[in-house]
Amino acid sequence: MRIVIPGGSGQVGTILARAFHGDGHDVVVLSRRRLARPWRVVGWDGATLGAWQREVDGSDVVINLAGRSVNCRYTAANRQEILDSRVASTRVVGEAIARAAQAPRVWLQASTATIYAHRYDGANDERTGVLGGGEPAAPSAWRFSIDVARAWENAFADAAADRTRKIALRSAMTLSPDAGGVFDTLVGLVRRGLGGPAGDGRQFMSWIHHEDFAAAVRWLIDRDDIDGVVNVASPNPLPNAEFMRLLREACGVSFGLPAREWMLEIGAVFMRTETELILKSRRVVPARLLDHGFRFRFPIWNDAARDLCGQWKVMRAASPRAA
Repeated sequence: MRIVIPGGSGQVGTILARAFHGDGHDVVVLSRRRLARPWRVVGWDGATLGAWQREVDGSDVVINLAGRSVNCRYTAANRQEILDSRVASTRVVGEAIARAAQAPRVWLQASTATIYAHRYDGANDERTGVLGGGEPAAPSAWRFSIDVARAWENAFADAAADRTRKIALRSAMTLSPDAGGVFDTLVGLVRRGLGGPAGDGRQFMSWIHHEDFAAAVRWLIDRDDIDGVVNVASPNPLPNAEFMRLLREACGVSFGLPAREWMLEIGAVFMRTETELILKSRRVVPARLLDHGFRFRFPIWNDAARDLCGQWKVMRAASPRAA
């Protein structure tokens, strides 16, 4: 298959490109940056049609992951860029598919589990999940993230791609041992003794092992009977305090200093990020994957954490400067 991945130069894109390239597929990443990769990298600007659309015409699969990272301070300029980069790239990918003489058979579009409400009382699945934005006393940054997620999915829904099956991937945080990723950051905190509960530790963390993420995307490509919204997350989210305790055990660290909310707010300023990424309760379950028979290799965090820690140690042993 020819698989085109707009915005595929980040962590999640690299996970998928590496997996599909390893399967022997023709992988094409669309990127603003010039990159040396084992697969093909083609330039685009993420907003306008260009020579890159020839890669979409005749392709089998498009997986659009384009969008500015949300790991930043939500200044007015950054908010606008986060929103515009997602909506514009989704619209232009839709235009390329609509104009293709031979349209891809499936378009998987990145979305986010952040679209669901901050809650402790029940899990959010695709059918009964509560969308966020109306929670009492929700910080403006949280409402902004919901607005972005809704605009992102609306742009996808509005795209005229009648010849192509469309799936919106409401993904939880994808954890891999790669340097600079979320898991790498968490391990760094744990190794420095800072891997205790964040805030009150009650907020749920939804996650997925990178191998399950790639397997779920493969599976969705092959399942012609599934379209629309799909939650891509482990079936077992768990509270932050328990998540971090099990991660410490997997890393062989006995103690983790807790971080109170005021400490996180100060740290976020210095780290140029937002506390929403750690304090919002994301309790998301993949009902559609489970109902249609997808089987997770790592459904339980304890097993996933041990496997990821093992992979992380192997990678750092092979490249000590990354440790």
